[in-house]
Amino acid sequence: MNEKMKALGNSPSKIREIFEYSRGRKAIIGEENVFDFSLGNPSIPAPETVNSSIKKLIESENSVFLHGYTSAQGDMGVRQAIADSITKRFSVTAGANDIYMTCGAAASLTITLKAICNPGDEVIVLAPFFPEYSVFIENAGAVKTVVSTSAPDFKLDFDALSEAISKKTAAVIVNFPNNPTGAVLDNTEAAKLAEVLNKKSAEFSHPIYLISDEPYRELSYESPAPFLPKYYKNTIVDYSFSKSLSLPGERIGYIFVPDFVECGRDIYAAVCGAGRSMGYVCAPSLMQYAIKNCVFDTSDIAAYNTNRTMLYNALTDIGYTVTKPGGAFYLFLKSPSGDGNEFCERAKKHEILMVPSDSFGINGYARLAYCVKRETIEKSIPAFKALMEEYR
Repeated sequence: MNEKMKALGNSPSKIREIFEYSRGRKAIIGEENVFDFSLGNPSIPAPETVNSSIKKLIESENSVFLHGYTSAQGDMGVRQAIADSITKRFSVTAGANDIYMTCGAAASLTITLKAICNPGDEVIVLAPFFPEYSVFIENAGAVKTVVSTSAPDFKLDFDALSEAISKKTAAVIVNFPNNPTGAVLDNTEAAKLAEVLNKKSAEFSHPIYLISDEPYRELSYESPAPFLPKYYKNTIVDYSFSKSLSLPGERIGYIFVPDFVECGRDIYAAVCGAGRSMGYVCAPSLMQYAIKNCVFDTSDIAAYNTNRTMLYNALTDIGYTVTKPGGAFYLFLKSPSGDGNEFCERAKKHEILMVPSDSFGINGYARLAYCVKRETIEKSIPAFKALMEEYR
């Protein structure tokens, strides 16, 4: 067997480990008595358009067609619908042949990295970052380079990013709105990021690709998140409908390689080749056809905003240090002891389940996923108060 793969299988992500722990606790003491903020699993139902689209397809379409293979890169009509939505929403020209359908953002990232990286290339990630980036980058044969963002608001440190980019840098991964901090990039920062990448691409005489990981694109509360291909031409977008349409278990997303990306047609061909090499061709056909009718829809995002405000206000009133997130559905909570692991272990005694920040490449914090039922937040407040009392 492959010893590296065995080690990976025997070491699940901390997020999943805590999620499985929560299932055990709920079975023992009841779901209502466990305050599980571990997994970014949407609690808001998918919009009715999703269910009606699926029902209509099942009732009206020939089942052989409906459950059969699409083209390897996805159904042409579905890809055109997505491209049309990009053009209309962001004023960026997109076509069906710029879109590659995937099994969610994880597949999008894995395929994109495999497509643009050669062995030994460097890929920059911004800490704190989604833990699986490490696995995806290694799988592509590349090397991870970590650049820290600036606490307490976790904004981009442009000087640190510029210094970290080298002649071996193939790509920079950005994730805004961010998991785990909820930080959002504004238009000025997007322009500054483009300036840094353009300068470094010219310095090293090769394009440095920006991979924009966007499962939380629609979850931006104060203002829309910038669409990065409008700012930096060598941007590849990796998208998932998991959060916007509350469909994480359906694993449906796409890669957008704009036609104006340098070597764009070759990059798209490499995306197709990477998908083929890893057996990722033909994303689930039923879900492709279903989301074709829902590309402009979202779940009730306002409910997440209500949860955000409720939990942020309660925790800050208790005395916790929290930077209010601008997007996604996570709060990044500073550990009163300065040790994120100790904090999360102590919280378990109060049946509060959070993910320590070490998993995200930074020390001293915990991530709370507030995409939970409102009652969970309300019932958890006394437990958070009791936890804070232990530090006083």
